Amino acid sequence: MKYTKLGNTGLDVSRLCLGCMTFGAADVGNHSWTLDLQASRPIFRKAVDSGITFFDTANSYSGGTSEQMVGVLLKEMTRREEVVLATKMYFPYETPEGVKHRRGLSRKQVLAEIDASLARLGTDYVDLLQIHRWDHDTPIEETMCALNDVVRSGRARYLGASSMYAWQFAKAQEVARRNGWTPFVSMQNHVNLLYREEEREMIPLCADQGVGLIPWSPMARGRLTRPADEATQRLQTDDVGKRLYDKTGDQDRPVIQAVQDLAAKSGAKMAQIALAWVLAKPEVTAPIIGASKIAQLEDAVGALDVALADDEIAALEAPYVTHAISGHE
Repeated sequence: MKYTKLGNTGLDVSRLCLGCMTFGAADVGNHSWTLDLQASRPIFRKAVDSGITFFDTANSYSGGTSEQMVGVLLKEMTRREEVVLATKMYFPYETPEGVKHRRGLSRKQVLAEIDASLARLGTDYVDLLQIHRWDHDTPIEETMCALNDVVRSGRARYLGASSMYAWQFAKAQEVARRNGWTPFVSMQNHVNLLYREEEREMIPLCADQGVGLIPWSPMARGRLTRPADEATQRLQTDDVGKRLYDKTGDQDRPVIQAVQDLAAKSGAKMAQIALAWVLAKPEVTAPIIGASKIAQLEDAVGALDVALADDEIAALEAPYVTHAISGHE
């Protein structure tokens, strides 16, 4: 495993972040493909043994049961001070007990959700607390003030944001700086070979400001890991993936083919080629990888040793065409 700093902070993180949407109760929320505690355990063990120290979840994943599982498994397998634990808030969800949590980032919700997340995770603090999306119904001043109070109380060490427009992110940062509040140190945005619109504004902004990038869906929710016509259960049942990629399926086929061709030529897996492309971006701190099988995790770790030449990167990027903005909603 390789390690780096998260943006301009002194926080050490592994170059791969294990995304924990895969883990949680399948009968809660809208992810029928999630793994229960027993099935999740060997994957977490492999991640820890591989040197991954960075784990990302969210309050809304599987009705909060993802956070519960992550807390249990990390406590079983490592010491709290040895991992960087990240979670997110914004989306609505309903717990297995039937408790409904509203959407948003009002002061009331920020303070309530951090306490709920900490209780589920079984910890006194998270290393990185992220806003999952932009809240159009709450003034950003209210949200940033509440987030600052969470940091000052010791319940979070750092703050991060996820997909939004660059002007929104810049506005939030300016509000924080103007008031002496805690700014965001990371951006979890949508970046992969099938969706490169973040290269226009958000990635240059983060590079200029020293904000670390921890992209989600670096392999396009599995679409870059197999030939275009090869279906899986997750591809067929993943509503988020369908919303993100189905409309551009014909445009994306040449890109997937380019990944397949380079994988065949180099002897690497398609997943490794796709992930290596993201890792090659100098602005990227750690892509967030999902794994439901140990082999998938092994492939991701192997991508750290795949060095793409300039002409190979050019061949992968050449078929791309402009896409409509997606992932900000």
